[in-house]
Amino acid sequence: MVSPVSISTCDLCDAHKSDDSGKFRVMPPVFKDFGGLTRFYGQVLAVKCFGDSSHVKLAVESEGLGRVLVVDGAGSLSRALLGGNLAASAARQGWSGVVVHGCVRDLSELSALPLGIRALALNPMPTVRADQGQTGVALQVLGV
Repeated sequence: MVSPVSISTCDLCDAHKSDDSGKFRVMPPVFKDFGGLTRFYGQVLAVKCFGDSSHVKLAVESEGLGRVLVVDGAGSLSRALLGGNLAASAARQGWSGVVVHGCVRDLSELSALPLGIRALALNPMPTVRADQGQTGVALQVLGV
């Protein structure tokens, strides 16, 4: 996805440094890059799940429309909520990126995709799929 105007994250933060409305927020710098794109943006779709990637799968198999999927896995490091197959689906469906408050897997596959992927860490363990979780909900991740 090409931005009509190129602006750095630092310049954006400078422009909003006095914003106390709560509309401008920055996530703590704990997420690592795992995708083929290091810069991405878009409207957010939120998924909340723990150890179950059912709602992640449903989301990435839908039209991305340049959006960013934010997955709140409660910071769990025990299983990966996104792997090569789901990430490839997200790229095919036109998602701009995926941010996972948890783990991802299949690094070589993720890094080859034209998709931004940020997560806390890698973990090779897959999740179960028991249709547990919520989509389109308000999230609070790391205080934001």
